[in-house]
Amino acid sequence: MKKVLGAIMLTAMAVAIPAAAAHAEDLISVGFAQVGHESDWRTASTKSCQDVFSEENGYDLSFVDCDNDEAAQKEAVRSFIEQDVDYIIIDPIIATGWDTVLTECDEAGIPVIVIDRTIDDSDKYAAWVGSNFKTEGLAAGEWLKAYADKMGIEELNVLTISGSTGSSAQIGRSDGFNEVAEKYGWNLIDEQTGDFTEAGGQEVMENYCKSYEGQFNVVVCQNDNEAFGAMTAMDNAGVTYGPGNDVILISYDACTAGLEDVKAGKITADFECNPLAAPFVEEVINKLAAGEEVEKEVYMVEHWYALEDQIVEFEVDGAAQEMTVVTDEVIEAQY
Repeated sequence: MKKVLGAIMLTAMAVAIPAAAAHAEDLISVGFAQVGHESDWRTASTKSCQDVFSEENGYDLSFVDCDNDEAAQKEAVRSFIEQDVDYIIIDPIIATGWDTVLTECDEAGIPVIVIDRTIDDSDKYAAWVGSNFKTEGLAAGEWLKAYADKMGIEELNVLTISGSTGSSAQIGRSDGFNEVAEKYGWNLIDEQTGDFTEAGGQEVMENYCKSYEGQFNVVVCQNDNEAFGAMTAMDNAGVTYGPGNDVILISYDACTAGLEDVKAGKITADFECNPLAAPFVEEVINKLAAGEEVEKEVYMVEHWYALEDQIVEFEVDGAAQEMTVVTDEVIEAQY
């Protein structure tokens, strides 16, 4: 009797194992090497990929939070190659140092889709999906010029809390904004990195408040989390900010909490960087699977936000820009 039961159990196992393997083979395997978890924006980016590339949607997602460690990110990509995944998604921590590992992906026949930040030293990827960071910087600068003119502010003395040095987001936003600043002759007092974190933004702003007390009337933070930290530092130093106060505070990303601070009259203008790349990446994967050509660069739609009185007309590279008035409905719909 025991032998019969054992035979039945072994038969059941033999049936179950191939069924599970067959199910796994039906899924499209995707490896995602994420920068880290340093901001609200990053959290939204990760969730977007996890939601789209779920088992329910036909995917087997291998996700690695690289915690802003460049070496760990490349190790993650190489582990995806060893796993022989179907596609690899990379949000590169920095823009350089990628040619060798992308060559390995290419030789393994695994298409790579780069999102958000860019890679500058290799073109061995199928597509890049993200934002035009320089356009964001140009938009912030041209908005500031138009807003200052409207308010009769003739002298602009600017402090910048930049993102992680060497990241394409930092480079693009700095290049764009600084180009406008130089065109109009603004005083760029200082630029130091806050590494896209709230703690970093607070630390840099605390130093600024001590070193440049009474010398600045504009603070540019290269993401909302840095702006949250900067506001804490300015609160502690007795510096007022937002519309009608001592300092014009500009931010990027336009996450939900950032837009809440716009509506509260704290952040004067917020320039969106769309974190929801995954649906666009899935479109790229579908085209690649169908043997179709894909565009090398895919730009997502983004918006510029302020309150009604801070909405002004301006252009970027000759194109008129639209601004969105922040309301409760707008905040509720944001990521």
